[in-house]
Amino acid sequence: MTDLADRRRYFADEIAAVAGISTTHLVDALAEVPRERFLLPGPWLVKGEGDYFSGARATPDDDPQHVYHNYSIAIDSARQLFNGTPGFVAMLIDRLALTPGAHVLHVGAGLGYYTALLGCTVGPSGRVLAIEVDPDLARQARANLASMRWIELASGDARGPFSETFDAILINAGVTHPLESWLDALAPGGRIVLPLTVAMGATIGKGVVVRVTKNVDGACEASLVTMVAIYSALGLRDEALNGALGQALRTNPFPQLSRLRRDAHEPVASCWLHGSTCCFSLE
Repeated sequence: MTDLADRRRYFADEIAAVAGISTTHLVDALAEVPRERFLLPGPWLVKGEGDYFSGARATPDDDPQHVYHNYSIAIDSARQLFNGTPGFVAMLIDRLALTPGAHVLHVGAGLGYYTALLGCTVGPSGRVLAIEVDPDLARQARANLASMRWIELASGDARGPFSETFDAILINAGVTHPLESWLDALAPGGRIVLPLTVAMGATIGKGVVVRVTKNVDGACEASLVTMVAIYSALGLRDEALNGALGQALRTNPFPQLSRLRRDAHEPVASCWLHGSTCCFSLE
């Protein structure tokens, strides 16, 4: 075992402890997937909790050991596009409760690191369809993931419709609501984790992460996962719902969500975020 392999294992154990990860195969994926392969050449611009106001800082050099910390690393700093904090994104993946052989949809692949973690978690008997809206990032991610034959990288906005179903869906950018095509593609018993965010400027949004589980009868349970600040999805947001979500968060920033309703109904007191195609309900 090389020093870098030792570093990855320590990194994986630390992320598991900090984020409370219970998916064993995900912890192993963190120890196996070389994060540096899914980055631009170093030195790297990084951003941790202490860099909230001061901005990104550069690593001393291009030694790959620098990437095995719980901070975000720039993909395109001019656009405020970073690859996400491993502890946070791994925690979201953990909420998907993945098992070997599962089929996963990943919206917002970036350069492919978290797609690789998903692929390593479900293994060669599984399947991952990853979609990236930026054509250049999609091209690079496809090359980065080429050795994992059970992962397909597509370029597009992920609107669907989809010709297959998925056991789990991870939305890796801020949206205002789950698209009907995502919910339709979710298999019975499947889980979708997505950030619901209010736009705060041109690129970043703030809000909450929710998990939706589709029961065997098609009904959807919903629960709050955590708070979030994340890059906003391109082409997948609804401006009217953006305003409604802002009001919902001001009124009840920590909603005790119960279900996601897809039936047509008039807004009632239990509707936390009511839209034309779906409604997050407190009852």
